[in-house]
Amino acid sequence: MEDMNIMSKVGSWAFIIGIIIALIVGLIHASSIEAAIEDPLQSEEIFFKTEIGGMVAWALALIGAVIGIIAVLGRGTITKKEIPGFLIAGIGLLIMGSVFTGIQNMYELTPWIGSLFSGISVSLSIFVAPVVGILAVKSIWDMGKDV
Repeated sequence: MEDMNIMSKVGSWAFIIGIIIALIVGLIHASSIEAAIEDPLQSEEIFFKTEIGGMVAWALALIGAVIGIIAVLGRGTITKKEIPGFLIAGIGLLIMGSVFTGIQNMYELTPWIGSLFSGISVSLSIFVAPVVGILAVKSIWDMGKDV
């Protein structure tokens, strides 16, 4: 019983920490995009293209993987009943990240707004993608074993 309580707390805290880090990183990424727009020579300094940005992306993905694994074990904050809704919301975030990154000249939409949409949605996508992937595999497994 105590192990389940500890795992639930770890899952809750990991989710909160992951969201906070993703939002902060998204703002940093947006700032670096804006700097690159102002000075195209700084395009190599866009946050996720740097070594530190890559390590932060890995950390976000690992936190997401931990949350997904804890949820699969049934001890996280995402209950079996919440999985379909979480998958739909997660897929929406992943699509949003792709759209805002892929639109040509999105960054120049207006000062900052395009960069903010892109930076925050990409960092949230990096965080949520492993959770969505793990829970999607679990959902497919659960549907397949009932056949």
